Amino acid sequence: MKSYKIAVASEAETVTGHFGHCESFHIYDVNEGRITDTKVMPNPGHKPGFLPNYLNELGVNVIISGGMGGGAVDIFNSKGIEVILGARGVSKAAAEAYIRGELKSTGSICHEHAHAHEGNC
Repeated sequence: MKSYKIAVASEAETVTGHFGHCESFHIYDVNEGRITDTKVMPNPGHKPGFLPNYLNELGVNVIISGGMGGGAVDIFNSKGIEVILGARGVSKAAAEAYIRGELKSTGSICHEHAHAHEGNC
């Protein structure tokens, strides 16, 4: 993949713990192994199944988050979008680590999906 897009679910400049409740998505255009453009897109709202389709329409190839529900993972997988879970720290640093091949998913899927559990994921 020479040119692709990475979306990082973020709170300010930090990877969020729960994908669906993030403040925004930092979207990085990657060309020839380096970030060539960055956009910050506000989260348009958490509705089951909506965000994976929204990010797919934006041309995202990789999603990075701290945690995510299994339904969202399934939708991303069905669209050929790579899911990296268990990420922490600064959003851009996480994207750069992915580009270097140093960021691997830990499979941190949220199994309890009551919306009062923010931070438990």
